[in-house]
Amino acid sequence: MSYFAKVNDSGIVTTVIVSEQAFIDTQEGTWVQTSINTRGGVHSDGGVALRKNYAGVGHIYDTVKDAFYAPKPHVSWTLDDDSCLWEAPIAYPDDNTSYWWDEDVYQGDNTKGWVEV
Repeated sequence: MSYFAKVNDSGIVTTVIVSEQAFIDTQEGTWVQTSINTRGGVHSDGGVALRKNYAGVGHIYDTVKDAFYAPKPHVSWTLDDDSCLWEAPIAYPDDNTSYWWDEDVYQGDNTKGWVEV
């Protein structure tokens, strides 16, 4: 059994299922295999990473990159081409404290953006 994502004409994932390839071959629409063990282009079990990230409903399938990635979370964030993960313009603080991103606090200031929870 494998995981498959149904992708609409706009490249948006509408469904993710576990199935045999034979069943997928009988279905209409575009179905693309995805791996629950793949994130950021790395397979968690040391296997071969498949399409950069596991597909989720609402995610984007980029046919050029042959990759799945989440919708852009904030205007200032950029997509890393290697991992297909979104990156904040400021690194997440590494101090064992929880933070959330505040786009209004950021406003282009590279010393602000992460707000302690």
